[in-house]
Amino acid sequence: MPKFQNSPRINLILQLLLPFILQSTHPVSAIRKDVSLQQKHYCQTTVQGRFFLTDDNGHVCDAFSLDPLSHCCPEKGDQFSCHGCNLVSQCCNSYEFCVSCCLNPVMTRIELALKVKIAKPVTAGTYGSVFDFCAGRCRHNSESVVHENAYISNFHHCFSIRSNSSGSSSTQLEARLAGINIIIGRQGESCDSACKSEGQSCVPNKLALLNQCDVIQKYMICKGACLSSIGADQPAEVVDDAPKHLNPGACLYTRTQSVLSCDGSHTHTKRLCPCA
Repeated sequence: MPKFQNSPRINLILQLLLPFILQSTHPVSAIRKDVSLQQKHYCQTTVQGRFFLTDDNGHVCDAFSLDPLSHCCPEKGDQFSCHGCNLVSQCCNSYEFCVSCCLNPVMTRIELALKVKIAKPVTAGTYGSVFDFCAGRCRHNSESVVHENAYISNFHHCFSIRSNSSGSSSTQLEARLAGINIIIGRQGESCDSACKSEGQSCVPNKLALLNQCDVIQKYMICKGACLSSIGADQPAEVVDDAPKHLNPGACLYTRTQSVLSCDGSHTHTKRLCPCA
């Protein structure tokens, strides 16, 4: 029986069709992606309060209003609310509103917040995000109390970043204090009196420049630490023979700049005064 032989024309047709036949036998490897599907944001929230929560978008809400899927507060409320906060001292009477206010880019610069140490040791790490910074910074700290568990004021949730963290700010401070004579007053003496004894006058608008722990510690011993307080006699150092509840040896600064005064004095403190 004669063998079947393909004609040249049939061979040509098979060669043309072969790539299409092989391609159709391959399994489908691509999955259609819907461009309308966007990645959903899941919020971080504070967990300290009994009544309110703050998410990392800066919204404050109660736990029942929290979205169960995204863990975000409803966006219909105020964002970056500073309710119950003193914008001068950057301290608030509520932890949640402190975090919300702190998250406002106008109040907290991200490049500074991410450089702040979580703890005092040099080896301590820094905050990973602005939310972590605000949530950590707004908690109570030793600077918020006068003695043991007695708070200085109701505004003891503070998020301010001290401007004394870099060498450049120190140089700027020295420039702004050019021509100013820094004098330590006697116990119970006002800056008006201390400067007058040197034949000079107190410069009230320079008090705020001295009202920083690193500046006070340059001129005073501060062996009892540097604490936030409230009083027209600050910045100052508590004398060693002061009553125990006043923290003998401690240096004091105030977050309420408006109370700073050249004529302020206290029986148990020595003032740091700018004179000219």
